[in-house]
Amino acid sequence: MRLMLYNMRYATGTGFKFHLPVPFGGFFRKTRKNLDALIRFFRDQRADVLGLVEIDAGSYRSGHRSQADLIAQKLRQRPFCRSKYDRRDWWSRLPLMRKQANAFLCGAPVVHERAHFLRKGVKRLVMELELADVVIFVVHLALGRRCREAQLADLARLVQKAKKPFLIAGDFNAFAGKVELRDFMQALQLSSANVRDLPTFPSRAPRWQLDFILHGPGIRVTDFRVVRDVRLSDHLPLICDFEVLPAAAAAASA
Repeated sequence: MRLMLYNMRYATGTGFKFHLPVPFGGFFRKTRKNLDALIRFFRDQRADVLGLVEIDAGSYRSGHRSQADLIAQKLRQRPFCRSKYDRRDWWSRLPLMRKQANAFLCGAPVVHERAHFLRKGVKRLVMELELADVVIFVVHLALGRRCREAQLADLARLVQKAKKPFLIAGDFNAFAGKVELRDFMQALQLSSANVRDLPTFPSRAPRWQLDFILHGPGIRVTDFRVVRDVRLSDHLPLICDFEVLPAAAAAASA
């Protein structure tokens, strides 16, 4: 099975023009041209599951249509998209912010889809996709390190409830790198698919490993790469080919 993780920056693009006429002005532009380029890229990669961070759920930027639905229609996959902000948060009342979301797109049969919210931070959404013999989580954690530490503790408690082999993918905002995740990974017996610790941000000159695909026991990674020649976001996409080991698959279906 192939999993792709991509923080796609709402398809707003990147580069020098992104900061014209004012810094970060690109966040407020229409996104159809960049979204078309993303769709072509996704189609070429043939991922069974797309975990997408920072996707527009239907603001004016995307013509009031969910980018997840637009991508899913072109790829013939099933979308599962949720706002990053809990309905009780004041962020969810702002017109543009409430449409900022994360999403799964999946071409395999889906057993269950769930959205969870961690207790601390502004970015608290955890998306869960359960397939026949594996569970995949997608996260986008807080910028503040202390908040991330609390979120990781919450996330560990949530993931431990999974009754099948699992992967956790997302933008962890871990500017100190994998060392930040050491206790979290040890507690869950996690391994990183990115064994060479390749950087993923910023895409123009990667320096930090912010994006991770982590897997628990019962998962074997057969191939992994960070796609270095793509400049459709300020992050680089991660592609992980994996298989569920036979004993783990049998236990999951029991």
